[in-house]
Amino acid sequence: MKIKKAIDRIPGGLMLVPLLLGACVHTFAPGAGKYFGSFTNGLITGTVPILAVWFFCMGATIDLRATGTVLRKSGALLATKMLVAWIVTPIAARFIPIDGIKTGLFAGLSLLAITTSMDMTNGGLYAAVMQQYGTKEEAGAFVLMSVESGPLISMIILGATGVAFFEPRLFAGAVLPFLIGFALGNGIDLNVIVTSGLPGIALGLGVIVVTGVPLILADRWIAGGNGAAGLAASSTAGAAVANPAIIADMIPSFKPLVPAATAMVATACLVTAILVPMLTALWVRRHPARDALREEFAAATQAAPLNEQRDAPV
Repeated sequence: MKIKKAIDRIPGGLMLVPLLLGACVHTFAPGAGKYFGSFTNGLITGTVPILAVWFFCMGATIDLRATGTVLRKSGALLATKMLVAWIVTPIAARFIPIDGIKTGLFAGLSLLAITTSMDMTNGGLYAAVMQQYGTKEEAGAFVLMSVESGPLISMIILGATGVAFFEPRLFAGAVLPFLIGFALGNGIDLNVIVTSGLPGIALGLGVIVVTGVPLILADRWIAGGNGAAGLAASSTAGAAVANPAIIADMIPSFKPLVPAATAMVATACLVTAILVPMLTALWVRRHPARDALREEFAAATQAAPLNEQRDAPV
């Protein structure tokens, strides 16, 4: 229980702590799973079943009468995340060559890295953060957001913006049984931060800012939240690390970009996994007071006419 309490003190700790532990194991002891075998190897490599059970248990706590709220919340966040990535891609294409930046401070940065890092939310991280700081309905908003899993959305954006051309059969292949094989950090090597350097860190920060602001606004104006769910969704999914290589298999001209793009997306995943829970915690601490003041003001405004009528002479 003391361990659980210590983890709960960390923003998004239920997801962040296992993710960082997994990343450390993969970095410093990559053969640990095979060495210990049995249940240890299954735990390290069996992310999908683990997350599936967790999501199922979370879904079981949601009242079916709140389904409309869940769908509105998840739909607003999903649409906003995709739209932002869709807008950013053609804008970035005006400044970044199709074969990426070759020299300078941001050498290695490419459209492939930008798109694949921005269009997928870390569903596990989002659910953990909102379970800690939000409502059951907000935590359950991962339902529609799971549509982002896999390379499909990245393919649609790159194809629609003219950056790449995909044959119809490739889209079908992306929709059919794709499997996210990344454990909670066990597929991430911490050395990618050194490999990608400043561009990777900048990309992670860019994901938070560029997608976070529209997501916060969508959460407040469309989904009826206080913005916390939008901020919690401004992350890069661990599964996105595989997308540059998957897309390059379909578009051979992207293959030279894969090593740098993969490292940058992995760094963006780590940066957002660390910062998003912290920023969400700070947001939640500040905004309930503002919301309370707003509600108090609204209540006072509504009560004013009643008081005036009560005090008016008969």
